[in-house]
Amino acid sequence: MNRVLENEFYYLDNFQGVLDWIGQRYDDLLTDEERTFIAAFPALPQPARALFVRMVMRKGTLFRASKLRYAEIGCPVEAARQLLGTGWIEHDPVISLDELFELLSKPEIAAAFGAHLQYKSARKAEQLEALRAGFAEGRAFSAWYRDGDDLALRIHVKPLCDRLRLIFFGNLRQDWTEFVLSDLGLFRYEQVEFSSASRGFRDRADIDHYLLLHACKERFAEGIEPADDIVRDLPEHAFHNDWLESRREKLLFQIGQHHEKHKDWDNAHALYARCRFQGARGRAIRVLEKAERYSEAWELLCVAQDAPESDAERQHLLRIGPRLARRLGHPKTIARRIEPVRIDVSLPMPQGDWWVEGVVREHLACAGAPVFYVENVLANALFGLLCWRAVFAAIPGAFFHPFHRGPADLYSPDFAQRRAAEFADCLAQLDDGRYRATVMAHFVEKAGIASPFVAWDYLDSGLIELALDCIPAAHLKKWCERILADVKENRTGFPDLIQFWPDERRYHMIEVKGPGDRLQDNQLRWIDYCATHGMPVSVCYLQWEQAA
Repeated sequence: MNRVLENEFYYLDNFQGVLDWIGQRYDDLLTDEERTFIAAFPALPQPARALFVRMVMRKGTLFRASKLRYAEIGCPVEAARQLLGTGWIEHDPVISLDELFELLSKPEIAAAFGAHLQYKSARKAEQLEALRAGFAEGRAFSAWYRDGDDLALRIHVKPLCDRLRLIFFGNLRQDWTEFVLSDLGLFRYEQVEFSSASRGFRDRADIDHYLLLHACKERFAEGIEPADDIVRDLPEHAFHNDWLESRREKLLFQIGQHHEKHKDWDNAHALYARCRFQGARGRAIRVLEKAERYSEAWELLCVAQDAPESDAERQHLLRIGPRLARRLGHPKTIARRIEPVRIDVSLPMPQGDWWVEGVVREHLACAGAPVFYVENVLANALFGLLCWRAVFAAIPGAFFHPFHRGPADLYSPDFAQRRAAEFADCLAQLDDGRYRATVMAHFVEKAGIASPFVAWDYLDSGLIELALDCIPAAHLKKWCERILADVKENRTGFPDLIQFWPDERRYHMIEVKGPGDRLQDNQLRWIDYCATHGMPVSVCYLQWEQAA
């Protein structure tokens, strides 16, 4: 925290750092406007640059100088005057009545409109509606608020700064606060070496495509216009940039789900059929069934059965296949699965604060066999700690700025394939015994560094060591292999509890279900997998004892 407090212009240094980074790595992708901005910015006086960055970091494009007072900047009006020649901001801009109401307080509105304001005690929204008819034309802020001594400023280059932020981060989700949180020590990131090929955007078209996709995504989220209009604005053909293409396909999938929700089977199927997003084929079969196009659904199901894209799709096919077979008069098939051990527990309902998993944990725990609520945390952490160097391998396109919580291609189908040698070395440690030292070393060396697999707040060395003592290496290897097979789907679904018997070097996983609760699909898949490979797993069904 001291670093931020000692340097009052930390935010300005961070902004300049982004400009330098972009200038060094992306100069060939920049427009003339962006290049000119990057060159001109550092030549301005420090107060002007600081005020500009403060405006960039705040929401909106319209500000009052009185609200931009910062001790390190000094007079905001003087700092703004030094920016005038750039064209990046405007003094005393023409603003609408709506914009004026965003800037003024109720007493200031009363002072500005005087007799024109019939009900001074009314809410601002009501006052605004009452004044619209008589004040439809925009005017300068000083003309609206004649008796005020304040100055309005409008920043015109927010879109340019957003594009630069996009080029740096590779997304518009992360913003300038990433630097602040990092400087404060609240977030720490793995330091990855960047190669010349480590760029999120390869050419200017990639940037334009991202902005187009983002605009379409925002329009879809607003839910105002017909979804078909948004689809028409999406590029028909796949992008050559894989991670951009995955964004395009995900949006098509989401719009397909929208049509499916509204029982528009034909449009839903059309979108599912044209995108390769994971799960789209299974949804396409489902909507064909809903549309009573059974033969087409069966044909697509047979194709999927020959090469399921994931365990999730295989599970979906096993569920939908018998229904379609029955509809078409095909022979009935029976899907067999290994039933996990069942534990039935009847307990009195506790008083005060409680949660179902906690109640079962306390019931099962004993002196020689502690029980921990771990859900997805423990298995993911063991994988993430063992495979840390593979996950953060500096391969082209995986990392392209210093604030990655994980590789950009984490959910790509070829995530493991692109790092095959690195992951093979990590998993080999489970065969020769090196894995324990690696896991514990990374737990110490990497403590607190952001990882897509390690939730530091829920871990301690005692739990990790106990898991390494009691879980056989062969079982850990099977967990790792399944996570790698489909990172997005297989990071979740692990049983809630794990019980250890340290003296016997063994463990048991327990999924807890309260009254009326049932197993979810991802939980069923993990339970099936563990049972198939001889891992101790059970499902505990809790019922409350009836009062006498």
